[in-house]
Amino acid sequence: MRKPVIGANWKMNRGTPKEALEMIQDFKSNIKKTTSVDIIIFPPYTVLNTIFNTVKKTQIKVGAQNMYFEEKGAFTGEISPIFLKNIGCEYVILGHSERRDIFQETDEIINKKLKKALFISLNPIVCIGEHLEKREAGKTKEIILNQFMNTFKDLTKEEIRKTIIAYEPIWAIGTGKTATPEQAEEIHHYIRELLENNYDRDTAQSVRIQYGGSIKPNNAEDLFRKENIDGGLVGGASLQAESLFEIVKAAQATLK
Repeated sequence: MRKPVIGANWKMNRGTPKEALEMIQDFKSNIKKTTSVDIIIFPPYTVLNTIFNTVKKTQIKVGAQNMYFEEKGAFTGEISPIFLKNIGCEYVILGHSERRDIFQETDEIINKKLKKALFISLNPIVCIGEHLEKREAGKTKEIILNQFMNTFKDLTKEEIRKTIIAYEPIWAIGTGKTATPEQAEEIHHYIRELLENNYDRDTAQSVRIQYGGSIKPNNAEDLFRKENIDGGLVGGASLQAESLFEIVKAAQATLK
């Protein structure tokens, strides 16, 4: 059985130590010692160290929302993966739809970041997903196939096994539209088929695939009970301790 993983992506929110501590201390007080679910907080860079120092004696892990594919140099405004490792990060999000859309990151750029993250032993969560117009045009699987082949290009079996994939139906993020558990499961199953076709069945069954489309406490358990959905990458609902805790509980419930 694959271990569920819940990623809390704060995006550009809770970026002061006071804001970050208020939330994480409330959340930490509700989490009992358990190894059944991996929990990762992805705060802004400005509070990474604050969060790490607060959770380092707990099961909660810390990750970054992005990184560059070089370790150092004249790259104004970028963040080195080495810097992230040195302040306690164990995970990094790559290829989020907002990075792809707003900052025009291509599959090729994300592939370079992915290889660098793996090289320095940062655990990557890599996002893929389609826009509404592509879904309505019946091109969802075509988009997912292209992103999969280009983003994970030249990864070995060992490297893909260390990678978490997050399926983001972009049309269901902040739009008021919602992907049903069945819609989400269909694409998660398809991604697992791609893994099997490009690697092997054992590898496909070992890779964790998260759902990343507007997860809330009221839909989390229905999503997580689907065979191929291994937790979630949570946005807005991760900014409040109570709602994030409820989502973690939903993941735990699916293991009983």
